Amino acid sequence: MKFLDEAFVALRKCFSRDVTHSWFVAMVIGMMIRTDKLGVTSMIRSLGLAPRYDAAVRMFRSGAWHLEEAEDAWAAFVAEHAPLVRIGGLAVQATDGVKVCKEGARIPSVKRLHQESGNSSKPDYINGHLYGAVGALAEAGGKTYCIPLACEIQDGAKEIMSWRYGGSGLRQGSHVVETIRLSYYMGEKLGDSVLLADRLFMTIPALEELDWLNANGGRRMELITPMKCTAVAYEDLPARTPGTRGRPRIIGGTVKLYSLFTTMADEFNTAMASVYGRQQEVKCLTVDLRWGKGLYRKMRFVLASMDGAQIVLACTDTSLDPLAIIELYARRFTIESTFKAMKQDVAAFSNRFWTYGMPKLNKSAKSGSPDRATTIAGDYAREKTLEAFDANERYAFCAVMAIGLLQMLSLRHFADGSISKIRYQRTPPTSLPSEAAVADFLRKNIFRLFANAPDLATSRKINALMLDPVLIFEKLVAS
Repeated sequence: MKFLDEAFVALRKCFSRDVTHSWFVAMVIGMMIRTDKLGVTSMIRSLGLAPRYDAAVRMFRSGAWHLEEAEDAWAAFVAEHAPLVRIGGLAVQATDGVKVCKEGARIPSVKRLHQESGNSSKPDYINGHLYGAVGALAEAGGKTYCIPLACEIQDGAKEIMSWRYGGSGLRQGSHVVETIRLSYYMGEKLGDSVLLADRLFMTIPALEELDWLNANGGRRMELITPMKCTAVAYEDLPARTPGTRGRPRIIGGTVKLYSLFTTMADEFNTAMASVYGRQQEVKCLTVDLRWGKGLYRKMRFVLASMDGAQIVLACTDTSLDPLAIIELYARRFTIESTFKAMKQDVAAFSNRFWTYGMPKLNKSAKSGSPDRATTIAGDYAREKTLEAFDANERYAFCAVMAIGLLQMLSLRHFADGSISKIRYQRTPPTSLPSEAAVADFLRKNIFRLFANAPDLATSRKINALMLDPVLIFEKLVAS
């Protein structure tokens, strides 16, 4: 309970009003312990709060706090208290995007999105939000988590963000570029880092943005990402023969990366690497080539073959050990596990904040149709649209903090396996408890924890919002 209180106190400076911070604390704890996924009302019910639905919803739209400041404070807290994974002095971050279906006709930034997932149960196209998320890898007791640091809407927001930031270009780029920026700035508290991403992030604009940030940001962030099967790289230009006529060439010949599995098969080395939690034999080859037409950036490519599967990994750091690159990329799946926990355990994307200022969604509109926000005129309508947009992102941030606290509680306070004694599982866990197990423990014990620590700031805030805290405590502590 003291650890949870320390986390919420660390974010108190981001709120100009104490009552807004109190509702923020209630919403985050409510997400951690609620048993149903029916929106804000479920958080009110789970904590036995006074039925002040309007006050709870108003917190998400309030001008008493700013998302950027809260994200910075949360990243600083994670950097200080989480057992972060570091490789060669580099903290490890992971990033990805998640597409969430939204049926609300007046929710800002909802647009037509294409689903790349191979899951046959998902439709090819949906109307919804595209969130870009970034997290830091932490590990203890044989368990690795990707603790989320931020989760922001990164498509369909260009026009809305232009009202706030004008022509500065802030938050007005593509999903890939904006996610690279978010990862860099969220990693400020972590120091130099390496970012694990999927192949969508291997683009020239993304690398140009990364190089610019590294040159001007005062610290270093490297990128590890897989390559497409059709990827082509370029050799360095050999020394020019004196007296040769004509315009000098910029680069050497082209190299089809996946063809190297055949043409250079004899040069592969065999080694043992930790892949997906177990030691496996991997055949690998390392080549340093240039990539990107017009960019021609020097990168390290690691070709790996294991159990008949082949993959080519690219790394912007040409000094990083190839086995370390393989082992690091194998940990990228932890952000997918975090997305799953955010959806299933805290219902991170169940928000439906909308406004009449937003034109109705045309569900029959074609991909590439003009942004609905361009038709919004008048300061009042724009202000209400910005409030609804902020509310959707703030709701996601509350879920980020909720799932992050559950993960950190698992890593820090349940190494002795105490949860397994009170929560039945058909297959007992061999490592630390999951987010769902910690949430179940809190669900059964949160009021006892409040009663045992009544002087903590968090306990006092929840008590002040409760309908009848004495009656609730007496019933639940007795049970």
